[in-house]
Amino acid sequence: MYNGCHSNLARASEVKFRVGRVVKLLVVVSSLDLAQPYSATPAWWQLLKGLYELGVDIIATPYQGMPVESLWWRCEDNPARWQGEAFRSMRGFVRRWRRANPGEAVGESLSDRAVRGAARAFIAPVWRRHLEGILKRNPDIDALLFLTVPLNHLVGVPRYLSQKYDLPVFYFDGDVPASLPNMQGFASGFRIYQGADVKEYTAFISNSTGGEALLRQLGVERVHTVWYGADPEVFSRAPVAAQDIDVLFYGHGREYRSEWIDQMISAPSRQLTDARFAVRGNNLGDIGDCEALPYLSFSKLREYVCRSKLNLCITRDAHANVACSSSSRPFELAAMSACVVANPYLGLETWFEPEKEIIIVSSGEEAIERYRFLLGHDSARESIGRAARERVLKQHTFRHRARELLAIVRQYM
Repeated sequence: MYNGCHSNLARASEVKFRVGRVVKLLVVVSSLDLAQPYSATPAWWQLLKGLYELGVDIIATPYQGMPVESLWWRCEDNPARWQGEAFRSMRGFVRRWRRANPGEAVGESLSDRAVRGAARAFIAPVWRRHLEGILKRNPDIDALLFLTVPLNHLVGVPRYLSQKYDLPVFYFDGDVPASLPNMQGFASGFRIYQGADVKEYTAFISNSTGGEALLRQLGVERVHTVWYGADPEVFSRAPVAAQDIDVLFYGHGREYRSEWIDQMISAPSRQLTDARFAVRGNNLGDIGDCEALPYLSFSKLREYVCRSKLNLCITRDAHANVACSSSSRPFELAAMSACVVANPYLGLETWFEPEKEIIIVSSGEEAIERYRFLLGHDSARESIGRAARERVLKQHTFRHRARELLAIVRQYM
């Protein structure tokens, strides 16, 4: 278990997991397809790669989209691909409807209940047969891990497999606290806890230390935290001709962060007329005098970040206000030696030292003041970026996170 914002599993990072029998995991992942609209997919790639690098044998099967083979896992098919595409279409419809009707976004809608009922009737039985087939063909599997799939779509499946095959079954929610019922979930997406049975899982894992108590309120008995991180081989400094962007924000949606988009992007871009502000993202609302950069591919993130003198980390309120609720972006930016300017974020100082490894601003006026100083002092920016990457290498790689996850799994084997 974790205590406060610090992991008691940190000491486990020194354990040599390659000694002894190889651990074999069956992982049901929300998606392995980077073209699908699930922002955690790149993080799951890095986590699975980290587990492979520790010697874990991984079989991965996607809940949404195409099965994608890699050097780090063996892939099984998506047994309900057409049903998943139908779910994706309905999800897109509900997102558009809720944006157009924000007053109707609170609570569970008829469409939510209809989708959940259809999933239980048509998708859950398919997945039960699919996973049971994999377990029969691979009797040496040690544990089953669900990575941020809709757990209320698969009610009964984890308990059945755990009891029949005597396996620990884990659920990893990478969207805590925004995914939880008391946060209403994202207004633009589906709720995953309504109608779910959290007790059919051996243990829950989430990205949020502060979210542990919230999960226990839902009836979860065993809760662990594994924060996000970054693979420093994937997120490293890219060679660019010049840093031709002064201030960059890379992210999607105003939801839960509209105040800080206004304070850190819209207003400053209008006042600092000599600076080039740019954004890459959708549904950001008023972005002031910012240039909207085109989306070319996920890999373009690295180039955009390295072309920018300052990179903004604007974390949604749902995460920023619950202690140590990690998200990918701070670690990715730091791994690329970016000079990061962030809004207030409970627990950020646990991961990075303010003023040395990251800059945190508390108002729009302070943001403008810090932008002016940092844009005028190359050495200060470069020093912060170097220190941030060093911190990632020491504590926040996905190999660190994989060690922590593996330590949790071993507790129940």
